[in-house]
Amino acid sequence: MQRLTQAPNIAIATVWADLLCEAGFQASVQRQHLGAAAGHLPPDQCLPEIWLTHDEHLASARALLDALRALPQRRWACVCGELVEGGFEQCWHCGAFMPRDD
Repeated sequence: MQRLTQAPNIAIATVWADLLCEAGFQASVQRQHLGAAAGHLPPDQCLPEIWLTHDEHLASARALLDALRALPQRRWACVCGELVEGGFEQCWHCGAFMPRDD
């Protein structure tokens, strides 16, 4: 097994591990409950970690995770008047897709 990265919290660690698994990498979250020991252990040792089962997947999984971290952040107004922020291309209010600048 090979440690891929630390995540800032358990929610993000779970999302990253799930996305890696969907892409065909066997990934798991470790240290997910160690946050309770914060204050007794160094903070950097209490963060959840993403581990890969197969060492040979490290470079490809790291590239995918880097791409996930670099998703473009947008701010756009939907036709329904909703202001949509973040990496979303679809309005959560009406379901319309972000207009394209073609």
